[in-house]
This record gives sequence, C-alpha cells and structure tokens, in this order.
Amino acid sequence: MEAQSRPRKTAGTTISLPVEGMSCASCVGRVERALGKVEGVEAVSVNLATERADIRTSGSLDPERLAQAVEAAGYSVPAQAVELCIEGMTCASCVGRVERALKAVPGVAEAMVNLATERASVRGTANLHALAAAVSAAGYTARPVGGPPSADDEAARRRETERSNLGRDLSIAAVLTLPIFVLEMGSHLIPGMHAMVARTIGMQQSWYVQFALTTLVLAVPGIRFYVKGIPALGRLAPDMNSLVAVGTLAAYAYSAVATFAPSLLPAGTVNVYYEAAAVIVTLILLGRFLEARAKGRTSEAITRLAGLQAKVARVRRGVTSVEIPVSDVVAGDIVEVRPGERIPVDAAVTDGESYVDESMITGEPVPVAKTRGSTLVGGTVNRQGALTCRATAVGEATVLSQIIRMVEEAQGSKLPIQALVDKVTMWFVPAVMAAAALTFAAWIVLGPSPALTFALVNAVAVLIVACPCAMGLATPTSIMVGTGRAAELGILFRKGEALQLLRDAKVVAVDKTGTLTEGRPALTDLQVTAGFDRAYVLGRIAAVEDRSEHPIARAIVAAAQAEAIPLPEVQAFEAVAGLGARAEVDGERVEIGADRYMRELGLDVGAFAAAAARMGDEGKSPLYAAIGGRLAAVIAVADPMKDTTPAAVAALRALGLKVAMITGDNRRTAEAVARRLGIDEVVAEVPPAGKVEAVRRLKAEHGKLAFIGDGINDAPALAEADVGLAVGTGTDVAIEAADVVLMSGSLGGVATGIALSRATIANIRQNLFWAFAYNTALVPVAAGALYPAWGVLMSPVLAAAAMALSSVFVLGNALRLRGFRPEEAIPRAGLRQVGAPAMGGTP
Repeated sequence: MEAQSRPRKTAGTTISLPVEGMSCASCVGRVERALGKVEGVEAVSVNLATERADIRTSGSLDPERLAQAVEAAGYSVPAQAVELCIEGMTCASCVGRVERALKAVPGVAEAMVNLATERASVRGTANLHALAAAVSAAGYTARPVGGPPSADDEAARRRETERSNLGRDLSIAAVLTLPIFVLEMGSHLIPGMHAMVARTIGMQQSWYVQFALTTLVLAVPGIRFYVKGIPALGRLAPDMNSLVAVGTLAAYAYSAVATFAPSLLPAGTVNVYYEAAAVIVTLILLGRFLEARAKGRTSEAITRLAGLQAKVARVRRGVTSVEIPVSDVVAGDIVEVRPGERIPVDAAVTDGESYVDESMITGEPVPVAKTRGSTLVGGTVNRQGALTCRATAVGEATVLSQIIRMVEEAQGSKLPIQALVDKVTMWFVPAVMAAAALTFAAWIVLGPSPALTFALVNAVAVLIVACPCAMGLATPTSIMVGTGRAAELGILFRKGEALQLLRDAKVVAVDKTGTLTEGRPALTDLQVTAGFDRAYVLGRIAAVEDRSEHPIARAIVAAAQAEAIPLPEVQAFEAVAGLGARAEVDGERVEIGADRYMRELGLDVGAFAAAAARMGDEGKSPLYAAIGGRLAAVIAVADPMKDTTPAAVAALRALGLKVAMITGDNRRTAEAVARRLGIDEVVAEVPPAGKVEAVRRLKAEHGKLAFIGDGINDAPALAEADVGLAVGTGTDVAIEAADVVLMSGSLGGVATGIALSRATIANIRQNLFWAFAYNTALVPVAAGALYPAWGVLMSPVLAAAAMALSSVFVLGNALRLRGFRPEEAIPRAGLRQVGAPAMGGTP
C-alpha cells in the first residue's frame, strides 16, 4: 500500500481504488454501476488502462465498503502492503496494542509489528490515513516508510537523535541521583555516615535536598515515562512506561508526604524512598541507552549492504563524461568504470576487458573475467581494466537493492514461535499491576510493622522488576542479527519464517541438473590408444561433431575450442542413424559412435574395457572414435559435478539430515551420482510435473522437507516444499518461488543456512526463557515470598537493575549471532570451508 496507490478516506473528496480483473469496456461499466450504488458516492470514473477507480464522495466513506462492492460485481481490489514506522513503542505490550489497533481498521487483512525495527507491515485495502489514525488512537505515532529517498535517512537520524537524547538524559539523571544515593544509602552502608549527615546539614534538610534533586530527576530526564505511561493508564492500556510511572510516583509521593506532612502517616512509617525513585529512573535510562546502542548494531548488516552502493557514477553525456549521483542514472545510460571503482548500477559491458570482484554476491574470492556482453552487478568492484557499460537496472531494480529489500522484509517478519509471546504479553502488564496491587494489600493486612512501608516498597519492586522490555525484543533482535549474518554469508531469507522452518527440516531434496551439477554437458573423459596424439584426436572428433547441434556434440566442440585446437576441414559428413556419425577430415576417415558401431566397423573396443566400465559406474555413456580405420579413443560427455557438491552433501549428512535427489535422468546415471556423493535416496526419471508428487511423498515419509532447485521446472516443487531454496544462479521464476536464495549457487550454502537457522532458533529460545522465566521468577521474590523464611526482600533499586539487565542480556545474546561461523557450527566430517563469506562479511 504505497502512499500514492492507496485509497484515501476523507470527507467529501475523491478516493482512488485499484481494481483487478477488468478486460473490456463492459467491465468498466459494471464496476462503475456497482460503485455508484454505494451510499455516499456522488460520481465514479473507472479507467481500464490504469485499472483504477476514482470515486467522489459526499462525506466520510470507508474504502472497505467500496472494495466489497467491487468484489460483489466479480472483480477484485488487491490487498497491498504498506510499511509504517511506529514511534513510541517501548515493550512487548506496545507491540500487541499497535497490532490490535491496526487489525481493527476496516480493510486490514494482516498486521505485523516489530519492536526491534520499530516498523509495522500491513496488508489489505485500508488507507494510510485510517492506519495512522488507529495507531495514534492507541497512543503511538505512525508514518509511512519509503516515499522520498531521504525517508530512511530521516529514520536513521531519528534513531541517532533518540540515542543521543538518551545519553544526555542518562548523564543528567546520574549526576542528580548520585548525591541522593550517597545521602540516603550511605547512611545505611557506611558506619558513622548517618551521624555525620545529622551533625552537618541535619536529616530533615537532607530530605529537602533529596526531594529537590529527585523532583528534577523525575521532571527532566524521567519525564518521558510519565508523558507516555500516564495517558496509557487513562486508556486502560498500561505499558512498561506505566509500570515505571506508577512505581516511581508511588515512592516519590510517599516520600514527599513523609517529608512535608509526616503527621498523615501512621507512627513508625515515616521514611523516605527518594533514592528508589531516582535510581529506578537512572537505571532504566541506562538500560534504554544500552538497548538503543545494541539495537543499532543488530541492523549493521543492512548498513553494510547499503554501504556497498556507489554514490556517484561517471556517465557519458554527448562526447564528454560527467559525474552524477547514482540516483540520477537511468537505464540505457553509458557508464564508465575505472579500475578500483565500484560498479554503480547493474549493467552490460559494451567495451573493455577487466576482472571484477563479485564476492559480495557469490562469496567466491576469485575475480571474474568480464568482456563485451558480460553482465555487471552494481556494488561489485572493478579490479583491473577500464570498462564501458550500458545501465540495465537502476535504483530499486538493481540486484543489491533487491537483496537489501529481501533482508529488510525477513528482519521485519514474525516467526511462528512469536505467537506464544504475543498471547502472553497481551495480558502481562495488567497481570503485573494486579500482582503489585495484591502485594500491597497482602503486606497491609499480613505484614509486620510498619506494614504500610513494607507494602509500598514491595509493590513498587513488583512493578519495576516485571517490565516486559525483554519479551518484546527476544525474537525480533535474533531474527535481525541472524538474517543479517546470513546475507553476509550469501544466504538470503526471503521470508523470515523460513528461519524456523529450515531448522525443523528432516530431509533435503535436491534437483540434480544445475544444482548438484554445472547444468551443462562437458567433455569429462578422453583416453587415446598408443600411437595417437590427444590434441590430434580431439581436433578431428570436434571437427566432425561441429556439424551437429546435439548437446553432446557441442560439448566436444567447446572442449576443443577451450584448448585452442584448430578444427580441420570436413567433407562428406554423414549421420549414421542409431549408431553415430562419420566424415572425411583432411582426407582421413573419422567415425564416432557407441561400441556397437565400432563392432560393425570390425574394431575391438576391448582395450578400453576398464575405462568403459569405470565410466558406466559413474553414470556416463562411453563413445568411441576411429580414425583411418583404427580405434583411436574412448570419450565421455557428462554434466560435471560442481566442485562444491561432495563437501556440501557430506555437510548435510553431518548435520543429521537425509539427502534425496530428484531428477529426470535415467535411473542408472542417477544412482551412479548418488553412490559417488553418498546420497540416501534417489527419485529418478521424474518428469517436471512429477517433482511435486515426489516432494509430497518424501514429506509424508520423512517429515519437514527442504527442496533445492534452480530451474523454471523446479518452481512448483520449491513452492510445495516446507522450505524452498533456490540457487542464485538459477532463473528468476525459481527464485521467486523460493523461501531462501543461495546467491553463490553453491550447495554449501544449504548446510550453512540450516546451521544458522538452528543457531538462531536456539538463540531465540534462550532469549525467551530469560525474558519469561527471569522476569516471572523475580515477581514473587519482589513481592516478598522469601521474607517469611529468610527475611529477604528485594529493594526497588535492585528490581530496576534486574529489569535493565534482562533487556541488555537479551540484546547481547542476540548479537552473539554476528560471530556465527559455518566451520564451527557444522560437524567437521573431514570437511572445510563448506560456506563462503559474502556481502563483505567475514568467514
């Protein structure tokens, strides 16, 4: 739901609505009549070319009613997505409150809110005005993400300003709180301190000083808790700020009464707790500051990716070249790239030769040769020669921009495990306030003297210790760091939930051609008999095969060309049906074909029996060549295995996964490949349409399944699998159908992705245990459950420190994923370098 394409709900104005399914003028008429019948519609104009309906209304009108009218006429209003930046969220209860507010807006099909990214993803037909109004009514601020190019920069500046403000307020609070802490707690901890204070300034004057300083702490750096927490209480929607506000104000108000009107309190209860209110605010500001810094580090992967984008481009304008901002480059521009420069946009080489470092995309450290016609990816580095290229994709259409967008979408998504968190946090803050009230009442009724003092201190401790900041951060921070680290390793999670589903995979099914193998036939074997020179034989075989368009023939010709072997002149070429081919090459007869063709020629192939048997075991079909009536060579053409494939399959098995191969090849060839690689199960001779059925059967037999493919015919199987992984060297269709994209095209990324998935989910579980178990366990301690047996109570100051520690622990634990290394996470099994670093990351 981009701002310019969303229906806008306003009083007495025009609403613009996208409409799908129209094919002719009669469709336009039907849609116009359907919309015209909606009460409040004054005029309707439907445009078939733009597939939009412009509706003028006489008053406030809900776009959802218009969408329903269009759908009733047999057409559809597409549900589109909008990203909103949400300001003011502080804890998990805020997330739930914003989600519920958004879902209540008519036309919203789905809403997901992420505390770590401070964003909401909304799908549906509701307009931005209605969404922003709903968020505002819930007590927060919303604005669309995107729009002008500076929008994301503005968001970054806002977060930096927030960190700066937190640092400033923390410093002010610390300076003001230190004297309060020394005056009050020093009297309890340092022998003679109490008497010294009484002798010098006096205890009453000490209380006046503490009152003044605490008032400043609460009114200046601590005001943020009250301007948000108190209104939230008024809306009966308390959040973390409400807990802090109630707790600190209770301690402050009680202390103020004890200072200025002690006669109002029962005998023996005249005490002050200024240090509790001030230290609580200071410690929570410290936690918020550390949290803001850590949250900034969780999104460093996006920052690094964005940093790979060039800022300027040298573009030809007439006969000269000028430097312009990359944002001003348009498709078709001629761009010049000097050695050592980053390639500014996706392009095709029109002139020059060079080597380009594409490790940010492929993870391969060896620069790739580029010549006329080669494709270039924006953000990669030109190492040697100068290149001239034509821009093919700019702005949001470049590969790097798409990568950044995919990572952002994955980071903003929710995992299935988050559902439990959402259910609990919906009721957590009200439950904490109820527990605090119950604690207060229990100590008033059952507590020793001074009961009121005990009741106040313990109720405040309960309010503070249970703030649910950590709960809201437990899952999204791990997702952000995990998906960011994956991007650095060349693994793009297009859908965040794939992180959890990939961890649960029991079997990995792999397409053979183009995934396990290079995807193109190549000459793999050439063995000559005594008296023949290899280059001589290959040149004559290639000369004959050059007359054929068969893939095997093209592979032989390509091998000769790669070795710079000249192809001699061919005469009298003839294809021998079912046997092979023959021709005259430089006046010498050359015959190529299977063993039965050689037997028809009266030639014995027994000399190559061992080589032919080996080729057969490897799933290759040997061909023979005779030159001048003599057996000259045995050759084999096959789709060669990728260098990384054996190690990748072994790594998957080392992770405890079953590996299955699904292929359309004949069973003998498929089983030979499986034996070489140690693949557990082979599904051979499967037509493209049969891959989906094969995936279903494997899922039924083994459980959760991940399928890896690269071609158009793999797209249905990728979609059918629990998790679909597409190699980045594959087709756009396959990549679009997949949940995970392996940018390098190496299968090693699969094992790395699964290991990272397991590490991320384990990290989330650790965070959730700490956030829930830690906070929940400390509530009864703060309430005084240990007092009857051991006389132990939790000071509100310690409660604030414990609450801040909870959030910092969760964030620190999530940041550990930045150090994830495949070679440490995958059982060695004699393997090294299963996954290669990419995107500027470290191995």
